[in-house]
Amino acid sequence: MDYSNKMILAPMVRVSTLPVRLLALQYGADIVFTEELVDWKLLSSVRQWNDKLGTVDYVDPADGTVTLRTCVEEKDHVILQMGTCDPDRALKVAQKYEQDIAGIDINMGCPKEFSIKGGMGAALLQQPEKVKSILTTLVKGANIPVTCKIRLLSSDERTLQFCRMVESCGVAALSVHGRTRHERPRHPVHEDAIRRVAEALRIPVVANGGSRRVQCRADAEQFRQRCGASSVMLARAAMWNLSVFRPDGPLPLDEVITRLLQLCVRYDHPFTQAKYTVQQMLRELQETPRGKRFLAAQTLEEICDIWGLGGACRAALGPPASPDSRPLSKRPRLEDGVTPGHRPFVRGHYKPEGLPKTLLHAWCSRHGEPVPAYRLDFSDKLFRAVVTVRGQRYASLWEKNKKFAEQGAALTCVASLGIGGGPATPASAAGCAGTFPVDGLPAPPSDRRPEDDATADATGAPPGPGGARAAAAAANGEHAHVNGAAPQEERTTAPTGV
Repeated sequence: MDYSNKMILAPMVRVSTLPVRLLALQYGADIVFTEELVDWKLLSSVRQWNDKLGTVDYVDPADGTVTLRTCVEEKDHVILQMGTCDPDRALKVAQKYEQDIAGIDINMGCPKEFSIKGGMGAALLQQPEKVKSILTTLVKGANIPVTCKIRLLSSDERTLQFCRMVESCGVAALSVHGRTRHERPRHPVHEDAIRRVAEALRIPVVANGGSRRVQCRADAEQFRQRCGASSVMLARAAMWNLSVFRPDGPLPLDEVITRLLQLCVRYDHPFTQAKYTVQQMLRELQETPRGKRFLAAQTLEEICDIWGLGGACRAALGPPASPDSRPLSKRPRLEDGVTPGHRPFVRGHYKPEGLPKTLLHAWCSRHGEPVPAYRLDFSDKLFRAVVTVRGQRYASLWEKNKKFAEQGAALTCVASLGIGGGPATPASAAGCAGTFPVDGLPAPPSDRRPEDDATADATGAPPGPGGARAAAAAANGEHAHVNGAAPQEERTTAPTGV
């Protein structure tokens, strides 16, 4: 791996994921960094080949989530950035992952509290002996290039002394963010300080921190020249528009977002991460009507709908797979005779009077059935609910929230029974609206009585102070929860900014 004359995608938490890395490479980046991943998490993950996606997945066996997803298209270009404070753990990570990556980088610049308290990131700038131990151990034991990324120290003298020590460890390159750990993006980048480091070292120095003045590849090249660096690394400028790497100039933002969403669908990218990345790209456009529609989206399909990709997204993703099917999942499987869930409960799709639990409660009341009884399973920090109606049991998918699990079980039941009601969002947003069917289940008969609708309460009375909303409150009230714990807060969907 040669670090000279390169355009590099910086490591960015929740952003530098596989779809973003691949798109950056397609637009002209030479090297792409993963987001920072902590050594303990990397060591606990298990390598798997994903036949469906054609990717290598490192999966956390505790909950089946993917720690790192990569593929052959990026193998010669991707650098794994690690958060660590221990040389032995760092080497174990490098040896475990080196078959799938082009290099490994140690984060010594992150100023965030979680890194500092863990002795990682910028905390290492105050521990040169530990840094020397980590880097020399890696250089001697790993079969891939080792680099690190730092911030400026409190003085030029201290910065140069630290950088010379890093170079003496045998690293392949050094990335320098031209701000101190206490400075933020609003503060000007110290290009002269980066230049002094570049002039003092023999190894390639990568300049980072100049996004405020970078809108195209030519701007990035000018930043590199002003810093006297060998290469340039882009973070926010790339996050705002990945086509900044294109030699022919950036593309319209809509075109970039469309291509990114296609890659998110292609590689089964988690909705929350996809939404977070697009949100950073939109910036002030979040205040437009389309931006507000985007912020309200609660599934990847809904985001894709906004950019005209909804049909392709639904066709590619199909119905959500139950986490029970994950090879490494330790969660208990459903007993025989339980109808499994096939659709997650998305709160934003329902008005209060149209929630699945409300519909099921009203239906049971009208038909003289007992109030539905919910059972909760808890495993790997997630919940699954099973509701029993007329002797038949119906399950939810695994959810992070007890209330959502119960709503999911009710959703499976009302879909199976053909009870009316459903999501309040347009059909294009979720693939199901108005009345069910859900995943091929039959719609309710057209001659059903008005009492079956969400506009009637549990006794068939019209809505009002004692009507549908009262039924909603009764049906969705608190139940006995696992270990008697209080219900958790409902999930949030809109990510926060960087």
